[in-house]
Amino acid sequence: MTDATYTAGEKETLRASLDRHRDAVLWKLQGLDDEGLRRPMTPTGTNLLGLVKHLGSVEYGWFVSSFGGEVEPLWFDPYTDQDMRADQGETTRQIVEFYGRARAAADRVIAERALTDLGRPDWRDGEVSLRWVLVHMIEETARHAGHMDILRELIDGVTGDQPRD
Repeated sequence: MTDATYTAGEKETLRASLDRHRDAVLWKLQGLDDEGLRRPMTPTGTNLLGLVKHLGSVEYGWFVSSFGGEVEPLWFDPYTDQDMRADQGETTRQIVEFYGRARAAADRVIAERALTDLGRPDWRDGEVSLRWVLVHMIEETARHAGHMDILRELIDGVTGDQPRD
């Protein structure tokens, strides 16, 4: 975050918070080989790369699909645990680039809409405001960034939300 973020308006503050957690998610991948990124660290098979795939899926769902945008064709079913796993046929690059495209598509929605604009998710009844989606995605991304912090610590001892000097 920059100093200007501390006095920014509501939308800019929410976006900066989301970006901080998004960046932490990507930082958690740095320096690991493919085996470390895919290593199942819980009984359900949670791994670092699967969490990035999931976050890309929910960015597309909450921001893009809910507000009438075009979501790229997915190669997995986001309504099952397929979005939480990095299967052997998927490359690390494919998943990281997918997350990048989802972020960019979400950012376009954020830039083009007011916080009070309403969207309609296709998987639930009712409308949601862009403000609510931003807060929800900050929570979702921070939650999974925390999971990633624990997984990364178990893999190689690295902790935190950004590189240390």
